[in-house]
Amino acid sequence: MARVVVIGAGAMGLAAAHHAATLGHRVVVLEAGAKAGGMAAHFDLAGLSIERYYHFVCKSDRPTFELMAELGIADRMRWRATSMGYFTGGRLHRWGDPLALLRFPGLTAIEKLRYGLWALVCTRRDTWPALEHDSARRWIERWCGPSVYDKLWRNLFDLKFHDRADDISAAWIWTRIRRVGRSRRSPMQEELGYVEDGSETLVDALARAIEAAGGEIRLGEPALRVVTDGAAVEGVETRHGFHPADAVISTVPTPLVPALVPDLPAAWKARYEAIENIGVVCVVLKLKRSVSPHFWVNVVVPDLPIAGVIEFSNLRPTAETVVYVPYYMPPTHPLWARPDAAFVAEAVDCLRRINGAVGAGDVIAAEVGRLHHAQPVCPPGFAATIPPVETPIAGLQIADTCFYYPEDRGIAESVRLGRQMARAVADAPSERSGR
Repeated sequence: MARVVVIGAGAMGLAAAHHAATLGHRVVVLEAGAKAGGMAAHFDLAGLSIERYYHFVCKSDRPTFELMAELGIADRMRWRATSMGYFTGGRLHRWGDPLALLRFPGLTAIEKLRYGLWALVCTRRDTWPALEHDSARRWIERWCGPSVYDKLWRNLFDLKFHDRADDISAAWIWTRIRRVGRSRRSPMQEELGYVEDGSETLVDALARAIEAAGGEIRLGEPALRVVTDGAAVEGVETRHGFHPADAVISTVPTPLVPALVPDLPAAWKARYEAIENIGVVCVVLKLKRSVSPHFWVNVVVPDLPIAGVIEFSNLRPTAETVVYVPYYMPPTHPLWARPDAAFVAEAVDCLRRINGAVGAGDVIAAEVGRLHHAQPVCPPGFAATIPPVETPIAGLQIADTCFYYPEDRGIAESVRLGRQMARAVADAPSERSGR
């Protein structure tokens, strides 16, 4: 039996702690925040418990289903027919199925044919190693033409990745298209899933399972330093004391790792520091009326500062409309420091542009979340830059959302990687257990 300290109580950290506890290890989870869940954590939106950052489930998310079955909550999975839209040229258009593509304005017949073939191939292929060294822009332009990239994709990449927009891996965007494309009940109907009562259902079930197995979750106790003897971990220091450990699993964002683990070799620190992240300012609105019939609307309008609108209540039914409006930007961006009220006012104005019936008078409640490390920047060749999960310090494993690559962020990948790290924890040798 090993003493395991998990740093971070997001979905990956909780999954790692659950599986480690199930394997018989003694587990302590350290979380800087006041709530467990990380990006899946809930907050109160005028009486509604809702995720601060939206989540959805696709039919290929097998690790999520397996974990829910283990926790006895498989019956809390819900599926709903959803759709996607494009707002461009001042109008909202349905998107995401063959008929919608045929009716979409602004594309020639040849462009529609090329786009449809490309989307079909993306969905059907299981592996595509050549994409690892190609950029998304070059790949899309090669298959669909530069005009299609300009009309459908340029705005989305520019507003999400800013000056890195032309240097994003094709493998990363392909896996996103494939994941959603495979979550369909028919060629004409997308179907996405959610956990009944939200992600908190899964987070709470994980917390109960960890504690039932003898583990401990310590909220409001950030890890200050992973202590080592130079060759192996000894424990984790917090402002409340020292937690001895035979194994440490860190799930904090990689840019924070060098300060957290000062004993890492310089070359390893440099690899973590080189991984870039984009932050997000996420406006969450409760409204009196719906904005659109779609779950997800891509926005391609040059004078609108948003790339998309997620009407979450079109997936998880709620009494009032719930809409997420994310603003992706580096935390160094001048707009990052804008007051919450300015983001809310701008987001509502954008919704009014999409649906003229929506206005400030429809806002029941509004909240703004800010996350410094929301989206890893994944350039071509990114896979080779990711350090191994197992570090040169014995007993220390490190991973965050960039380790999902080429898959995008999601609970399923958190669960998969958390299980992998838990299984890699070896029973502590007797001489270390007695420390």
